[in-house]
Amino acid sequence: MSMKPDLAATLRSLLLEQQTAALATLHKGEPALSMVPYALLPEGQGFVIHVSRLAVHTADMLANPAVSLLVVAPAGSAASPQELVRASVQGWARQLPPESAEYANAKALYVARFPASEQTFSFSDFKLFVIEPRSVRFVGGFARATSILAGEFVSIMKGAE
Repeated sequence: MSMKPDLAATLRSLLLEQQTAALATLHKGEPALSMVPYALLPEGQGFVIHVSRLAVHTADMLANPAVSLLVVAPAGSAASPQELVRASVQGWARQLPPESAEYANAKALYVARFPASEQTFSFSDFKLFVIEPRSVRFVGGFARATSILAGEFVSIMKGAE
C-alpha cells in the first residue's frame, strides 16, 4: 500500500464521519454539481446514494455513469481552507435493481445512516445507486496529498495497513 498509515486512517475517518458529498456529473456536455447524502458499503465497495428521478443528476448518471464525489471536512477543522482534509472520488454510478439482494443491503445501510429517509423509499421516483470508486485523490492537510486506485482504497477501507 502506498498511502501512509496515518493518512489512511484520516481518509477512513473523513468518509465515515461526513454524511454528504458534492456529486459531479456531466449534464448536456457541461459539468454539473449537486449535494448528496451517502452511506458506505462495507470494505470500500462503494458509496450508496438515494436520488430522485426528478433530479438532473439522476438522468445524468443514467446517461453517463462516470461521476466524481468530493467529501470535505467541516469548515473550521483546519487552520486554513487549503488545509481542509478532503477526498475526491472518481467512480462509476450504477443503479441497483429493487429486487436484488444488493439493493436490500444497500437500502439497509442507507436507512441505518439516515433513518428519516425510510419514507422516500416508498416514492416511485427515488432510485438507489452505488458509486463504485475507480480512484481517489486524498488531501490529508497541507502538502499531504496522494492518489490511489480502487484496490488500495478497498484495502484502506477494510482497515488494512
